[in-house]
Amino acid sequence: MELIGSIPLFGGFLSTLIAFVATLSVIIFVHEYGHYIVGRWCGIHAEVFSMGFGPVLKSWHDKRGTRWQVAAIPFGGYVKFLGDADPSSRTDHEAVAAMDGETRSKSFPGAKLYKKALTVAAGPMANFILSSAIFAGIAISLGLATDKPTIGALKPLPEASHGLQAGDVILGVNGVATPDYSALYAYARDDSVASVPQLYKVSRGDRTIEVPGPFPLLPLIESVQPRSSAIAAGLEVGDLILSVDGAPITAFSELQAKVSASDGREMALAVWRGGEVMDFTLAAKVVDMPDGDGGFAKRTLIGITGGLFFEAETVTPGPIEALSIGVSQTGRIITGSLNGLWHMVSGAISSCNMQGFVGIAKTSGDAASQGLASFIWFIAVLSTAIGMLNLFPIPVLDGGHLVFFGYEALTGKPPNERVMQIMMSAGLFLIIALMVFALGNDFFC
Repeated sequence: MELIGSIPLFGGFLSTLIAFVATLSVIIFVHEYGHYIVGRWCGIHAEVFSMGFGPVLKSWHDKRGTRWQVAAIPFGGYVKFLGDADPSSRTDHEAVAAMDGETRSKSFPGAKLYKKALTVAAGPMANFILSSAIFAGIAISLGLATDKPTIGALKPLPEASHGLQAGDVILGVNGVATPDYSALYAYARDDSVASVPQLYKVSRGDRTIEVPGPFPLLPLIESVQPRSSAIAAGLEVGDLILSVDGAPITAFSELQAKVSASDGREMALAVWRGGEVMDFTLAAKVVDMPDGDGGFAKRTLIGITGGLFFEAETVTPGPIEALSIGVSQTGRIITGSLNGLWHMVSGAISSCNMQGFVGIAKTSGDAASQGLASFIWFIAVLSTAIGMLNLFPIPVLDGGHLVFFGYEALTGKPPNERVMQIMMSAGLFLIIALMVFALGNDFFC
């Protein structure tokens, strides 16, 4: 995926477009396939499965009579079931009235109510399943850190004059016991110990020894956030920040303090990367971040996270544990997104946090430029968001259709056709208005 990020056309426009189309294609296919496969299981015939809108580039029929097609405009897709008048799932009443009983039972309008509800809900559920599966796969691929701070591998640093080795279990630093990672991080957040020599007590094989080493939390970049000042400036994972505005720093907390105090002005960073010292200039942005108590706080950030000077030794989780991690991560994204949306609606945080197509495209391009793992992670995050948004009770969305089905289940009859058409038009207007508003944020926020 680094190849995508290296395409030098219009400042990366082509690479961003490729990443965006690839992201949407995966998510939309999974969403629509959820509708399709559950509908098929429920005995509802799909006439068309389309990836994209507009002129058809290629199409073919399967043995069940469904036409699969790829269309020219790749920013969407749909499944048209038997009895639908168009891709919006509006009922073709004349066609349904002309069907015999057997054919009508295979149409979407003629299916039992619970089958229609399952088919509609299957799209968002497929997005959640995709996200959970990706997060589970990442957990299996990367592994989980062991309970005790154990060095799996040492990261490249300018000076390797220390006695630490892969496999060392860190028992303490400068007399402070570190039985777990929480204790190690707690020690590393104390700025007063950053500038003193670090003496590690480690378990190595059957021996317990003391050896010198670097400060645990150096200003070492662990990840770079898409659409951040850091990624725009060219900072990369593994970069070690040596100084800010000429002042040397030795701990990530020192970098955080300088960024917070910068008040948005440009800062000059000296960065070590692979044996070379490089200079970068960037300005931090004020962003709304979760405060850990259900609210948000404004923070001045450049868009990086820090990590330990070593790769932690990991263990591979089993399938059940990995799936649990995947489901939990998906759930956290949903609750976090809903919380953020509520705070935007209530005015507690800026509406600029809402992104449109341009912002999402830029984010997908930034994620792809950092490698395959980052890109796949972004697909999972966006898949969760799209699944969640589609469940909103807005006519034209899946959630709106489910509300109509709920009304029918309670009253024994579907909503008035005229009322439904008005609500669908209103829902479409609302969605378009939100898209335009979010697109404006992409350009003006």
